[in-house]
Amino acid sequence: MGLFSKFIAKIKGTNDFSPADWAELEQELLSSDVGPRLTQEFLAAAKKVKGENAEEALIEIMMLNLSKGSRQPIITDGTTTIMVVGVNGTGKTTSVAKLASYYTKNGKSVVLAAGDTFRAAAVDQLKTWGDRIGVVVVSGKENGDPASVAFDGAKSAHDSNSDIFIIDTAGRLHNKSDLMAELSKVKRVVEKVSPINEVLLVIDATTGQNGLQQARIFTESVDVTGVILTKLDGSAKGGVALAIEAELGIPIKWIGTGESEQDFAPFDAQSYISGLLA
Repeated sequence: MGLFSKFIAKIKGTNDFSPADWAELEQELLSSDVGPRLTQEFLAAAKKVKGENAEEALIEIMMLNLSKGSRQPIITDGTTTIMVVGVNGTGKTTSVAKLASYYTKNGKSVVLAAGDTFRAAAVDQLKTWGDRIGVVVVSGKENGDPASVAFDGAKSAHDSNSDIFIIDTAGRLHNKSDLMAELSKVKRVVEKVSPINEVLLVIDATTGQNGLQQARIFTESVDVTGVILTKLDGSAKGGVALAIEAELGIPIKWIGTGESEQDFAPFDAQSYISGLLA
């Protein structure tokens, strides 16, 4: 059931909500991870809504809070370079592979760099995906220099005239400063070969407001151009998408809804809003 479905059904029958009704709606909003600021904004707007146009009014409120940034993937002439960032456990490496699969299915040649060298499992996972979907995966030594792997990947993509080059990056070091310094180094080294055209931040929809905090931290340190929202399935209401876009203005560009290659698609704002209401 959608986030506002009970509210819409009830308000169509009466405009006389009790304090308990409003408290219930407030709790639903908070538990859906839209965050306290948006919750209060929705409540204030909802109290002005008339029964016959409740759904249209709520759609308008939500659409106003979505990012005005373009959701289109950034594609350039020559090799388009994409750096994928995010904390471990969000589905970052899997998202890199799914993004590569999406582009290969659309006729693009792709090279991947297994830049999360501090996690052998991540490198092995990306190599397995590479074999499965038929793309080149550039890797280095375990615990090696991620920037060196990314540089070698950039050279490989450039020399082979590949359409897309995607870099998987580290998601955890000793502290936040180390991680952000490492990401900056990767960007700096890769740009000796070609510019980074897109930085995609992977957020796990099930982490709620923690996902919003992660988005704040990464956007302070790297120029994030879009979000990949993962695990947006039946167990996650995904209100954090609204919270991220409303607070930070970063457009969600891709969503992951499961484990397979097919469970990955461009983010459709209209469908997302409909899902919250349906």
